[in-house]
Amino acid sequence: MSGDSPPHKPIRSFVRRAGRLTPAQERALEQLWPGFGIEFSGAELDFAGTFGRRAPLVLEIGFGNGDLLATTAATHADSDFIGIEVHEPGVGHCLLELEKRALTNVRLIRHDAIEVLNRQVPDAALNQVNLFFPDPWPKKRHHKRRIVQPEFIALLARKIVGGGAFHVATDWMNYAEHIEATVDAFPEFEAAGNSRIERPVTKFELRGKRLGHDIWEQVYRRV
Repeated sequence: MSGDSPPHKPIRSFVRRAGRLTPAQERALEQLWPGFGIEFSGAELDFAGTFGRRAPLVLEIGFGNGDLLATTAATHADSDFIGIEVHEPGVGHCLLELEKRALTNVRLIRHDAIEVLNRQVPDAALNQVNLFFPDPWPKKRHHKRRIVQPEFIALLARKIVGGGAFHVATDWMNYAEHIEATVDAFPEFEAAGNSRIERPVTKFELRGKRLGHDIWEQVYRRV
């Protein structure tokens, strides 16, 4: 019997929740994914080749049902967008939106965002990273599962080009304090104050407001 310890399994910031796919979402995953989807692999992506042009590149982590991603891409046709999401119903819904809007500047990836950033995104390739209302993991014993950790911010510092932005929002003040303390420890980023980048409202934001939560939002510039 080998004395080697088992390989370390990274802590996931998400749980793959089973969700019921509608017939339309099933069709989207079967028929539309080949046109809009990027399969995960260990090789770095050539985004200029993927989109057929060189344009500012925006990455949204955890796009939910994709409404915000599709709306933003439709109103910023001069930029290209990569959306990462692991829940199939949300991916299916987003694919239908992309088809309805006839968008050509969006691609989707169904995989862990940390692994995508580490293995598929070249350094200094991103002009902006959006992280809107990530899972707050409110219980203290689960805080280690939050995606915003020092390792994550160090990764963003490598992947975001100088002058680029990290745009983050949450409706959990404890998480907001955690984000501020984590990012403030990195001289590569500085808070941009009131220079908020306009965006549509998300369903998670609306839910937070219904619960009486305040919305905390910040743009950090890559120095």
